[in-house]
Amino acid sequence: MGNNELELGFKKILDGNKDWVNFVSGDTTGRFQQLAKGQSPEILWIGCADSRVPANEVTGKKPGEVFVHRNIANLCVHSDMSMLSVLDYAVNVLKVKHVIVAGHYGCGGVAASLSRKQFGIIDNWLCHIKDVYRLHAAEVDAIEDPEEKTNRLVELNVKEQVFNLCTTSIVQNAWKDREDLAVHGMVVNIGTGELIDLDSTFTSNEDLGDVFAYK
Repeated sequence: MGNNELELGFKKILDGNKDWVNFVSGDTTGRFQQLAKGQSPEILWIGCADSRVPANEVTGKKPGEVFVHRNIANLCVHSDMSMLSVLDYAVNVLKVKHVIVAGHYGCGGVAASLSRKQFGIIDNWLCHIKDVYRLHAAEVDAIEDPEEKTNRLVELNVKEQVFNLCTTSIVQNAWKDREDLAVHGMVVNIGTGELIDLDSTFTSNEDLGDVFAYK
């Protein structure tokens, strides 16, 4: 890519911002002026970094209504201080009511984790998905179609990440003080735009198992 192409691409970014500025200045509802004073979202969205899965659009929400954290394959790793910091702020400061872990069908990270290829430093991150595969290897290996295999691991990965979130001290301590916090596992079908509930919602630590549930 030459310098001219780079300059043109950057100019499009600035032009896009000008369009947004015009939209904001022309809004008569006052919501952007209100947003400038602070935020009070009810949703924390932990999703994949894939550019095709924008949280606000998928959920039909406006700016200021969804707090977002994204990484490769929507992982919730107990040692990830970035994710934990976002979670803590969302739960304890913003007081969100719904935490959504959202995967998506056709996830490149999940597909890569099923291969034996090396992709670089990301291989160490993908090991967390390989761990999910290890727990469900018999089920996943029984699926012959590669796309269906990947998509099933997408679903299983979401469910495991929901469990990981629920076992954090952040979520469990919040449940001690609040009854209005739920953690959900969902998958986006990019082709249809549908947000699919995986029926893996937790509202307490009662179903986590004794060794995971804090007193």
